[in-house]
Amino acid sequence: MLSNYLPILILGGIAIVLAFLLMALSRLLGPYRPNKTKLKPYESGMDPVGEAADRYSISFYLIAISFIVFDLEVVFVYPWAVRFLDFEVGTLVSMIIFILELFVGLIYLIKKGSLDWDMKKGMFN
Repeated sequence: MLSNYLPILILGGIAIVLAFLLMALSRLLGPYRPNKTKLKPYESGMDPVGEAADRYSISFYLIAISFIVFDLEVVFVYPWAVRFLDFEVGTLVSMIIFILELFVGLIYLIKKGSLDWDMKKGMFN
């Protein structure tokens, strides 16, 4: 039973050894010229200001969750669209209902102002 997993373990071991080997070779053979600018912390093109534990706005999380919800729509719709001709009418109707539900959710988010980046007009501000 365990012999079935042996090729996977061997492949994992080779991957780990190869990763460490390539990192070591890069460090040994590549140029290493640190300077003040290279060692400075970099954060999205801006200098880091303030504490690292500062709180994010709730609108950031709302937009992130909204993105995940609408991104999952593609996960459900894409396989259906690939095999569209193999399905019957009931599947088409259920997919239309699913897309309409997501569209209503999008309209709700737009009406509530959740997708606005303006902090003064956000959903909870």
